[in-house]
Amino acid sequence: MASTLNHRKALLVLNGLKHVGPIMLRRLLDAFDHDPVAVLAGDRKKLLSVKGVGEKAAKVLAHWSEHFDISREIERMKASNIRFIAQSDDAFPPLLKEMYDPPIGLYWKGEYNIDRPCIAIVGTRRATLYGHSIARKFASALSQLGFCIVSGMARGIDTAAHEGALEAGGQTVAVLGCGLDIVYPPENLDLYKQIAVTGAVASEFPLGRRADRQSFPMRNRVVAGMCEAVIVVESAVAGGSMITARFAGEQGRQVMAVPGRIDQSSSGGCHQLIRDGATMVTSVDDILEELRYTRPTQTEVELPMESEASQFEFNDLERQVLDCFKGGELCLPDQISQQLNRSSAQVSATLMGLELKRLVAKRADGYFEAH
Repeated sequence: MASTLNHRKALLVLNGLKHVGPIMLRRLLDAFDHDPVAVLAGDRKKLLSVKGVGEKAAKVLAHWSEHFDISREIERMKASNIRFIAQSDDAFPPLLKEMYDPPIGLYWKGEYNIDRPCIAIVGTRRATLYGHSIARKFASALSQLGFCIVSGMARGIDTAAHEGALEAGGQTVAVLGCGLDIVYPPENLDLYKQIAVTGAVASEFPLGRRADRQSFPMRNRVVAGMCEAVIVVESAVAGGSMITARFAGEQGRQVMAVPGRIDQSSSGGCHQLIRDGATMVTSVDDILEELRYTRPTQTEVELPMESEASQFEFNDLERQVLDCFKGGELCLPDQISQQLNRSSAQVSATLMGLELKRLVAKRADGYFEAH
């Protein structure tokens, strides 16, 4: 069966087989003179002689056609306008090739300018309004300066980063922890479609592969590998974004972190990174300075830094309630009532109105925070 495969199809097969990870694949290709067809035609003895290849992997490789339907995979790729970019292709992200264990190829939907420098903006799925706003603003400004924004299309910070790049008319790449025929999370379907039109959606996983605990760290290493810098906007100490930051640091890439409130777990990871040597960034200029990037004098970057509050007119109580949030404070309705000497009903009604204007939001713990 292997004799019917060409080089690219053989790479697709190897990439799609379970129990054969990227490090093992690299060792196999090294042992077989970088010929994927030869790997699939290899005899059991030679396969087992490769470091890390056990009986299970050798059996899967020897009987690959029972485990991966290459014809069906190619048909589905064509139907969805998805292509496979091999590591040896010119279109493969250049910095990703320099990683210790890059994927042998990427499924790719869309286009992006390979000459653009890439920056990753990542963070927690449970983002605060502050984190969401910062991610969006940084992505927008960096996009206007010619950077491609890379993230994982997860809820929270990732979504905000992609949206900021799109709103600025820039390019963004979403790296998924599942096959490209699966949109995860499902509520990001429209975002997926927009990115595929103006940027690209990428994955190392075959079609039909669902996200799991193993696939997300693998996705994170691709995000880090594509970029010259990783910016963590919000993350818990044990958050997935810390894995992305670690991958970046191990590959000699810049790691930056945005500080947050010391009493919020969603900023604990960022503070840990800063203690460990990551660059603290509080503005786009901080990022550019760390990258030794000179902003073109003729370039005008529109930073959407003005509060949305400027769009509205407020009565006295609304202004007083908003003032309670100055400095980034979190407030309970009862605290606001006591501070302003107003009834709970008055404060609750005012908070509801400000929520409708998207100026404050209620957190899961009952506290309110301002946008």
